Amino acid sequence: QADITVAGTANDGEEAVEVCARLRPDVLLMDIRMPRRNGLWALAELGRRGLLGPGRSRVLMLTTFDLDEYVDDALAAGASGFLLKNSSYEELTGAVRAAAAGHSALSPAVTQRIIEGHLSGRRQPSDQELARLRDLTEREVDVLRLIRDGLSNAEIADRLVVSLHTVKTHVSRVLTKTGCQSRAQAAVLARNTLS
Repeated sequence: QADITVAGTANDGEEAVEVCARLRPDVLLMDIRMPRRNGLWALAELGRRGLLGPGRSRVLMLTTFDLDEYVDDALAAGASGFLLKNSSYEELTGAVRAAAAGHSALSPAVTQRIIEGHLSGRRQPSDQELARLRDLTEREVDVLRLIRDGLSNAEIADRLVVSLHTVKTHVSRVLTKTGCQSRAQAAVLARNTLS
């Protein structure tokens, strides 16, 4: 694709972290299952080093497995998306573009599992999760709920009858105040904490 360039490759999670630190790519495609350190470890390490999030790298997790714990762990650690390896070429390139633009990208199978998990009310929120919401204003909580529901910035602006610029400001504040590195991570936090 003319707008996508492969900047580097890695054979395992440790190497992926080092390549990312050196090359600072816009988007990483990270396999969950890798030798030595897996993709979830690498994702957490990238977050610890401050290499994830707006203005930094975004991570799309790839796997042959669509198990709930992988989805939850990857999104909670800051992944911008989660794709199955059997995703089509169009889904993959579309997800790379979406992640580069700061949007979330989830395969249809993963989206369905998240919706089912939300509807079934998986578990009670932890005290740590609730503490991350403490500094949000009422409007920011509204925006977080709409992020959880999968609305785009334009859809949130329409729903709340505010400007797109105002929504972008709210989203930025929500991510900063909650410590989330992506909309997907904020959506998981909201799913686990907000009714």
